[in-house]
Amino acid sequence: MIKVKLIKSIIGAKPKQKKTIQALGFKKLNQVRELPKNDAILGMIKTVHNFVEVIE
Repeated sequence: MIKVKLIKSIIGAKPKQKKTIQALGFKKLNQVRELPKNDAILGMIKTVHNFVEVIE
């Protein structure tokens, strides 16, 4: 499991990035989600790396 925090607003983001952030389960700024560490989640985090912060 890894913790991921949304640190930047998605206003002005590309539509694919907005959908990825919503798919990760984020609804509010500074929200922290605990997600399973698998290839699909890591790929999604890589897509939106400038909007999120990984907390180990």
